[in-house]
Amino acid sequence: MTAGPATDFHSHLIPGVDDGAADLDESRAAVAAMARDGVHAAILTPHFDGSLTQAAPVAAERLAQFDAGFAALTADAAVQASGVRLMRGVELMLDIPDPDVRDERLRLNGTRFVLVEYPGLQFPLAHADYAVRALREKGWQPVVAHPERYRNVDDSLEQLLALRYAGAYFQVNAGSLLGQHGETAKRRVQAILARGWAEYASSDYHGRGLPAVAAARAALEGAGAAEQAELLFSENPARLARDESPRTVAPVGGVSRTRRPWWARLLRSR
Repeated sequence: MTAGPATDFHSHLIPGVDDGAADLDESRAAVAAMARDGVHAAILTPHFDGSLTQAAPVAAERLAQFDAGFAALTADAAVQASGVRLMRGVELMLDIPDPDVRDERLRLNGTRFVLVEYPGLQFPLAHADYAVRALREKGWQPVVAHPERYRNVDDSLEQLLALRYAGAYFQVNAGSLLGQHGETAKRRVQAILARGWAEYASSDYHGRGLPAVAAARAALEGAGAAEQAELLFSENPARLARDESPRTVAPVGGVSRTRRPWWARLLRSR
């Protein structure tokens, strides 16, 4: 199978707005690195606290920073020559359970899809699924960023079950597949992929080091999962950017049926 161009929808490359690229020089170099890594389209997702949606003047100021940074980046001649199509979104912090995402700048390329994360890389001990359900009831589709990195997820992945039942999609990090976020995250992402629970993979690139997209795809292909790699990095993210639902990603490798808990068997067909 020939790998298609990657579409990445989780990165922090708008200059000077969060913990990603610090200035236009870093952003320019990062976009070039993405291009070399096989990324042909990228939705840039600076951090945005959901609670700001309840404070309109503060939200407007924060989004104006994003507007200015994105405009400067897309006007840069070297960025334009890179061949990478740049789009916008945010990584929305669920520091409140019911953020208002009607402003299209808070959604991925203005679609119904919203990239979300929980504070402190910890899922709430109870009702982590409330925000997912609240967003879906309003017509939005949450995509949970890097669930493999959460500190209170154990090897059973049971903590992710309520989110899957609530209708969340999952985006795993390319770097997690390579062990860049530690051995625990690597083990978790392997377990998530083995259950067929990931719809997308993205770089979460902060403009330093390498995006890891090409290396992660190669690792999956080397494990006999070329079809899944194509869906995770290319087809499903491109569909998301067009406001289309993802195609089902088959489990990578296998998890023994005799060792899988009942809830994992139920979710196999999701």
